[in-house]
Amino acid sequence: MRFQDLSLSLVATGLCASLCSQAQTPAPANPLDAVPENMPFDVPYGAPISLERAQAAIAAAVAEAKKHKWKLNVAVVDSGANLVAFQRMDGAQLASIAISEHKARTAATFRRETRVLEDGIQLKQNYYALTLDGIIASRGGIPLVEGGKLIGAIGCSGGTGSQDEVACKAGAATAK
Repeated sequence: MRFQDLSLSLVATGLCASLCSQAQTPAPANPLDAVPENMPFDVPYGAPISLERAQAAIAAAVAEAKKHKWKLNVAVVDSGANLVAFQRMDGAQLASIAISEHKARTAATFRRETRVLEDGIQLKQNYYALTLDGIIASRGGIPLVEGGKLIGAIGCSGGTGSQDEVACKAGAATAK
């Protein structure tokens, strides 16, 4: 047997052994198969937020944005994800009108901050979230919870996700 033939034979044998050992290695457990003891994000729906309270949340978010010279769109929806109030700051990006509403609706519908969805996709590779209707996986949507019940949600858009989130938290702090 020639040296080249022997060398090729050894490479082929090594490749087969390598493939066989990979085939026998069990796949890692899927973290989505874990069954939690309690229901996550199980916040009961409460009475819808009033117009006055929605406007107060928007005023707080806008005040925070003005402190930083951010130009944002701010939307508040009720516990059923219906628009209650909206404000567009002078010069705020037009595309962000719909995005702020979408963030608020997502936070109300899914009863969680939109950052949770962003983190799920970006950090945990939970790509299945992209298949769900009504999802926006960008921070800046926060549920409004009062007395342990969801009364609505606030959504901010026009800045970076982190800027939107800061303004939204100021608005959400009015609903305690």
